[in-house]
Amino acid sequence: MPVDNFCAVALVGGRLAPGGGETYEALLSRRDRDRMRPKEVGSRMRQYEMMMILDPETDERNLQPTLEKMLAVVPKDGGTVDEIDVQGRRRLAYEIKKQAEGIYVVVMMTAEPATVQELDRQLGLNESVLRTKLLRRDA
Repeated sequence: MPVDNFCAVALVGGRLAPGGGETYEALLSRRDRDRMRPKEVGSRMRQYEMMMILDPETDERNLQPTLEKMLAVVPKDGGTVDEIDVQGRRRLAYEIKKQAEGIYVVVMMTAEPATVQELDRQLGLNESVLRTKLLRRDA
């Protein structure tokens, strides 16, 4: 294919229209050939583990409904909260927001990356959450 006609080539269904034999992957660099395309990445459910440190002044009797309210964005967007493990009140290694203690909670969930990013953003805005750490389990 001549270089001057390269701009006139249209991509149709992953193949170049005029040439027929070449695929879209041939145009990508070697590093990018095995990567997923943005549409495929956004629609993939992944497993995550999130640890939260909550304000120690949070009432432990109302902790379960409070957590369900915080995590409501996950089932709303099609994900699932697999497990909530409340590890209880622990002393912190250093003060966070002038608190020496915190309630540790570990949440296992399956969700899309955009949903988890939104959850992390919402928890960062919540005043009763001192700290969050989010990890992808299958990585």
